[in-house]
Amino acid sequence: MSEENEGNSGKQVIARAAAVLRALENQTGGLSLAQIAKGADLPRTTVHRIVAALEAQQLVSSGAGGVKLGPAIARLAASAHTDVVAVLRPYAEALGRRTRETVDVCVYRGLHAVSVDQYCSDHELRVVSAVGTAYPIHCTAHGKALLARMPEDALARLFGERLEARTDQTITALAQLLPHLEQVRAQGYAVDMEEHAPGVCGIGVALNTGTSERYALSLGVPALRFHAQREQLLSALLQCKAEVEAVLGAPGGA
Repeated sequence: MSEENEGNSGKQVIARAAAVLRALENQTGGLSLAQIAKGADLPRTTVHRIVAALEAQQLVSSGAGGVKLGPAIARLAASAHTDVVAVLRPYAEALGRRTRETVDVCVYRGLHAVSVDQYCSDHELRVVSAVGTAYPIHCTAHGKALLARMPEDALARLFGERLEARTDQTITALAQLLPHLEQVRAQGYAVDMEEHAPGVCGIGVALNTGTSERYALSLGVPALRFHAQREQLLSALLQCKAEVEAVLGAPGGA
């Protein structure tokens, strides 16, 4: 076999293995070989060979419930998570210095967006929470930016019909949240108008990081300053998003 043919064959193997792993993404209950074959658009015999090879490297695991992503994936994801936060930090700091407002980097965790890094505003009146804070995902700017990336059936599974009210401005019905998220998708950013806490507003975007983790970047701003500065804050936030995604080599998107 020529070197060129070997290279093409290797690329095909990697592409097929990636297709199998993507088919297993978010499938916590596991999938059968037939289900993986359908999701990856591959012959079942090919899927069987790939699963066996991936299992030997702990990238997948097999059991009574079917095939799932394995422990090695979790270790790789944890490493990628740390790397993404490290890459984001100087851009978050630059955004904070430019706007003089608090910048939060959050990651998706079910019903919450969890803060993994923060740059604090230097204003005397500012919005600050501890890193590690779990924000309700349906009434915060970063949370709604993350939700807007999810299909409607996934949102229906995540929430009941009623959503927790945090303030008088919180959207408390799924039927009202869904069209709101359509607007977020269309405009490419989400806004929190005192929906999470009285006197606190926010503006946030979801980030394309090229990893399986879902990250969002947001500005937390006292309502007293937010309305007058909204357009400047949005412009700075969108510029930061573009810079981060260019560095991470991730495809753009709203």
